[in-house]
Amino acid sequence: MKPYDLPDARGHFGPYGGIFVAETLVHALEELRVAYERYRDDPEFVAEFHYELEHFVGRPSPVYHAKRWSERLGGAQIWFKREDLNHTGAHKINNTIGQALLAKRMGKPRVIAETGAGQHGVATATVAARYGMACVVYMGSEDVARQAQNVYRMKLLGAEVVPVDSGSKTLKDALNEAMRDWVTNVEDTFYIIGTVAGPHPYPMMVRDFQSVIGEECKRQMPAMTGRQPDYVVACVGGGSNAIGIFHPYLELADVKLVGVEAGGEGLASGRHAASLTAGTPGVLHGNRTYLLQDENGQIVDTHSVSAGLDYPGVGPEHAWLKDTGRATYEVVDDDEALEAFHACCRIEGIIPALESSHALAWAARLAPTLPKDRIVLVNLSGRGDKDMHTVAQRAGIRF
Repeated sequence: MKPYDLPDARGHFGPYGGIFVAETLVHALEELRVAYERYRDDPEFVAEFHYELEHFVGRPSPVYHAKRWSERLGGAQIWFKREDLNHTGAHKINNTIGQALLAKRMGKPRVIAETGAGQHGVATATVAARYGMACVVYMGSEDVARQAQNVYRMKLLGAEVVPVDSGSKTLKDALNEAMRDWVTNVEDTFYIIGTVAGPHPYPMMVRDFQSVIGEECKRQMPAMTGRQPDYVVACVGGGSNAIGIFHPYLELADVKLVGVEAGGEGLASGRHAASLTAGTPGVLHGNRTYLLQDENGQIVDTHSVSAGLDYPGVGPEHAWLKDTGRATYEVVDDDEALEAFHACCRIEGIIPALESSHALAWAARLAPTLPKDRIVLVNLSGRGDKDMHTVAQRAGIRF
């Protein structure tokens, strides 16, 4: 395979990505791009980033053989990349540390973020506390209700949480409000975007910070199994955990990359969040990518049992990987994800996030179709503590 060197200088992955923003943000994005170019390979910046990942986050996160589940399924061996063991309970912290260190160097004392499931909000509030920054997190009011525990965690960490009542009251609307805040307060504020979407340089920058996941796997899997996996599987909402584990594997053509989208109540119902599977290209939140939109280009409401996958777009690099065929994208509905959630709890003693449960469900679907010597590596992107309320509610249990 020829070397992979996307995005290009203007932030494009083929026809996707780019910068589609109001004039007021152009200068801020250019300032960010220049700062990131300056610091991304700066030895002092890189050393501090890796020091924080090791001593604050607890990296490297281990890879783990889900032996009992693999035996029950009777096919390929399933392995987990344990991002659930990171400080704050998910992969999000890898990126927020990188961006906060950049904000510090740019002299921005205030950070803002959008959040869906609340994991990125918690990770942003955590680094803001760690580095002594003011922090405001925008969160759709529907997500505030279903992620009350994470809202309180953010407040404990000193962040102000702003519920967003516009639109579908979920992640897309939180992102809109955060963008508005940034336009207004651009001089002293750094916007920590939590996924590989948004205008350039965000999709590239977030990918680079999250690529630590796949880089570790490339070292860990040969040490544990003697070789690289046959499949790498990850859930896809905006797509940062998936691109983080996929990107280091892009150059290894024998490793199949599979992203798993939220099928909600089924594609036919229209109540899902499968942008790559059921969407069409368009522009949202500063970049061109696959979107769930109507014939007039209006964004349609999405649904997923997991708040973190409940987004009508996807990172532009995933759009490019889909079109080129380097990665394939599958769909798992709410019920199948919940089934995998419960199976993982009971069989492996690990409570996974509902987002990650979509990837686990597809791996459980795939494994029995493969020989026993095949290896499926799943990015267990977060833990499910935050989802107790949702899962209990679905089971008719009231706390």
